[in-house]
Amino acid sequence: MFAAALAGVCLTAAGCAGDGGPVPGAAPQAASRAASSSPSPFPTSSARRPSAPAASPSAGATSAHPLPRGPLTGRTVVIDPGHNPGNRDHTREISSQVDIGTGRKECDTTGTATDAGYAEARFTLDVSRRLRTLLEERGARVVLTQDGDRAFGPCVDERARIGNKERADAVVSVHADGSATGNRGFHVILPAAVHGGAADTAKIVAPSRELGVRIAGHFLRVTGSAPSNYIGGSTGLDTRADLGGLNLSTVPKVFVECGNMRDPEDAALLTSAGWRQKAALGIAEGIGSYLQR
Repeated sequence: MFAAALAGVCLTAAGCAGDGGPVPGAAPQAASRAASSSPSPFPTSSARRPSAPAASPSAGATSAHPLPRGPLTGRTVVIDPGHNPGNRDHTREISSQVDIGTGRKECDTTGTATDAGYAEARFTLDVSRRLRTLLEERGARVVLTQDGDRAFGPCVDERARIGNKERADAVVSVHADGSATGNRGFHVILPAAVHGGAADTAKIVAPSRELGVRIAGHFLRVTGSAPSNYIGGSTGLDTRADLGGLNLSTVPKVFVECGNMRDPEDAALLTSAGWRQKAALGIAEGIGSYLQR
């Protein structure tokens, strides 16, 4: 039903899941917020053949092998795989409150899962590893906030600090949503203008929006998935002021909600290794487009 509209669709900034997203079995999220105006067209670029994910160095570390020279040589990208498979075994620790600038929030959550039990934390780590490989092939230095080598976490404030410490040119937090059946599609979450406590996003709002617009456009083109039909007014963009991972960032950063794990049609995509490779490629091409603009 979106096919005809997508050819000329534009992105706008608008108002999904929290830093964590819903816990498996939790009540479905509320439906959409209205999108604002200020359209920007989806960018385009030539597709390339996906490559297999690389072996995983330790979290926070760069690749042990020399990087090839490429269009992203000299650039640093931090990839933040949402949640951690071990969070479910450390509910007390991840329930501790941390400062997110606009208040306090849980350190992290377990994330959501498909009805068949495929966890968001497994999905995000898989896509993030694939994304790392694609970016490294283009010469980027890539850092993961966690690579399945921590017992739990890191907390959302630490995830932001990792990107800040690395002085990343771009940070992308990979997620999947946990909304109601029938709610489908992807969306990219952008930081709102926030000033309070340790949070001041004034300098990153505009570049983060540019990063998000480019990722959304390439994600659409490569995966064929439509923008969310329940958040962002079909723009593929949502602006949030309640996410510590965005509020505390001092470098351009966005969240990518790749689909809704609770919808059977989206779940079929999210559980497909082939589609996850396309998702990683779409995000990589969006990041590359942003860094080479």
